[in-house]
Amino acid sequence: MEFLLHRTYFKEGTNGALFYKNHFMGFVIELPWFENKKQVSCIPEGEYILKPRFSEKFKHHLQLENVPGRSLILIHPANDARTELKGCLAPVGHLNGIGKGLYSRPLFQKILSYCHQAFERKEKVTLNIKS
Repeated sequence: MEFLLHRTYFKEGTNGALFYKNHFMGFVIELPWFENKKQVSCIPEGEYILKPRFSEKFKHHLQLENVPGRSLILIHPANDARTELKGCLAPVGHLNGIGKGLYSRPLFQKILSYCHQAFERKEKVTLNIKS
């Protein structure tokens, strides 16, 4: 199972369009590109394996594996990249600015549901990030 994220970079943040099976699912907000610096930059483009993860803070969410020079890069709900993200990715149903969006939780739950169904089928789940 593969998700495709098409990014657009801005000085204030990164906005992306998320697709599954060539169907648009929603948007993704991230921090701006700052040479992959920890906690202040979005991650490099590439293909990443997604794994399920649980924490008290985010409950059930997703983690990207093998991000160069980074760890604990997550996909979790957020509506403002600058104030709520430290290198992670947040799906949003509607963009309302650069690195800002609305309706993060409903889209996140839909993505999480797709992923958990694939995990139960023992499928590999990937996120391919391109510009």
